[in-house]
Amino acid sequence: MMRKPFIVSLLVVMFLPILSACWNQKELTDLAFVMAVGVDKGKHKKFDLTFQIVLPANVTVGQSGGGQGLTVAIYTSSGDTLTEAARKATKRISRTLYYAHTNLIAVSEEIARDDMLNVIDALDRDPEFRTTTEIVVVRDTTAEALVSVLTNLDIIPVNNFTKELKSTERMLGENTSVPIDEFISGVVSNGKEPILNGVRLVGKKEQAMKAENLESTKPDAFIEVAGLALFKDGKLLDWIDGNKARGVIWVLDKIESTDINVKWKGKKAAISMVPIRSKTKVSNHFKNGKPVITIAIENEGWISEANTAIDLNDPLIIGKINKLVENEIKKQVLASVKEVQKSKSDIFGFGDTVHRANPKQWKKIKGDWPDQFANLEVNVKVNSYIRREGVRTKPFWSGINK
Repeated sequence: MMRKPFIVSLLVVMFLPILSACWNQKELTDLAFVMAVGVDKGKHKKFDLTFQIVLPANVTVGQSGGGQGLTVAIYTSSGDTLTEAARKATKRISRTLYYAHTNLIAVSEEIARDDMLNVIDALDRDPEFRTTTEIVVVRDTTAEALVSVLTNLDIIPVNNFTKELKSTERMLGENTSVPIDEFISGVVSNGKEPILNGVRLVGKKEQAMKAENLESTKPDAFIEVAGLALFKDGKLLDWIDGNKARGVIWVLDKIESTDINVKWKGKKAAISMVPIRSKTKVSNHFKNGKPVITIAIENEGWISEANTAIDLNDPLIIGKINKLVENEIKKQVLASVKEVQKSKSDIFGFGDTVHRANPKQWKKIKGDWPDQFANLEVNVKVNSYIRREGVRTKPFWSGINK
């Protein structure tokens, strides 16, 4: 009979740590939710930080239709480390900075060229920071200016940019999401260098942070996704834009959709093809002791425009369009590879491909890989197929030209 009370007491003692799970609870009213952080080179200290902090009361009012007051507040702080700058911010902010909902880290070009690794370590080490947070490089202006922008499409400004980036990735194919952990993976890899998305502040920058920017059907300033930043050894090297940036995304097998325009009977961009499925495979073989890379792209799409007299019911014509599209994709990819090779920064991960194909040979060449990459022979093979011709197989142009 004495054993039963003893066992009950033992179970109570064992479960006490679980029952006291709220020892580190935080009241919502004591937290400042940081939605975005901007990192600039400091004027007096090493770093200047900018915090975009949501104002919960105004967000709630805005969602219910009242729309009273701004939904975010901007605070700045400085320090020789990110930790020092963040803690000094408490002199001006009455609540504890909380980073679990941070969606964006924006760094200036100066930081990206000189101090990127110091920034990344602090973000990676903080348990509150999600390493899935998007990180971007700000072009032609400060990170503070970008984080301070007010937008009229989304209640919280940073959400406007993250949606803009996803939309660009999904529709244009010149960018791809790069979270903190993916950037770190590229930095520590021996056979691949990282990339980041570029972003610009377009228009009258001094108007970007004023409430008047929300009251115009045509804002004076807005955020624009702008190219890809190429890195080497954790430092920003150069930028790649437009079709060449799209070529990078093709090689990385991250194309969701885009538009391929081809000439028909002398008319420039007469036909547009939109990919609906695409797959890229990168392989390697050795020739005369040197690696040779082959990029094989399988693409399927549909005709989104045909601004010329053409019969899309004719299989021979469809076959010709397929060849034109294949040549255009190949041209864009080769132009991208040649452009990136000039920087000697293997953002494509060709080194990883060589390593997987022949680890012994990789050991011999990895020390000289930047130069090997710059002179690497790269072949591109594209197979493209039109699966749908759209609603009209005979464009109205055919009737006009009769």
